[in-house]
Amino acid sequence: MILLFSDLLSIFDVESLIRNGGLLILFLVVYGSTGLFFCFFLPTGAFLFTGGIFAATGGLNYDIFTICSVLILASVLGNVTGYWLGWKTGPLLYKKEDSRFFKKQHLVTADSFYKKFDWLAIPLAFYLPIIRTFSPVVSGMIPMKFRRFILLTIAGSVIWILSFVLAGYFIGRSPLLKSSVKYIVIAFILVVTVPLVMTTIKEIKKSRKAVVSKK
Repeated sequence: MILLFSDLLSIFDVESLIRNGGLLILFLVVYGSTGLFFCFFLPTGAFLFTGGIFAATGGLNYDIFTICSVLILASVLGNVTGYWLGWKTGPLLYKKEDSRFFKKQHLVTADSFYKKFDWLAIPLAFYLPIIRTFSPVVSGMIPMKFRRFILLTIAGSVIWILSFVLAGYFIGRSPLLKSSVKYIVIAFILVVTVPLVMTTIKEIKKSRKAVVSKK
């Protein structure tokens, strides 16, 4: 299992990341996972955490303030894009046929999550795969007042980005942990991502049951 995750983490190699765009790639990952429904599968938390480590070890030629600011901006822009898509094409998405990059059930799950947590759904959604991508779409479909949406989005983006990036940054700065960075990243992915994925799966199952019971 460790070897498998070690192989997967090869895409996070600092030289590979810089060669493929450095901070630009991190920006696009955050933007895509928060604003484009076909990017719901991106392991954004792992990218953020690893980006923090690279900032501490010199793998990214930007200071931590710049990195966090750019990624917070990417998150806000992504959410605004999702909101706009929901506002403009929301009803059409419910009629759209399922494909490899779009599942109507994901939209239903986000809608169920939104109804359950109301305004808290926006900041909480950042920590949940799939729901993170479809939550702004649902906000635009309702539609939530844009002023309220943008305030919650900014607050949620700041907390989300800082919690992941700074966690990696402070670990990367620790002399005692530098030799074990690869395994720390693996452990982080397992500890953080697995529970979140399980929570998302549970929400999907609940929404499916709700849909079936209504028929």
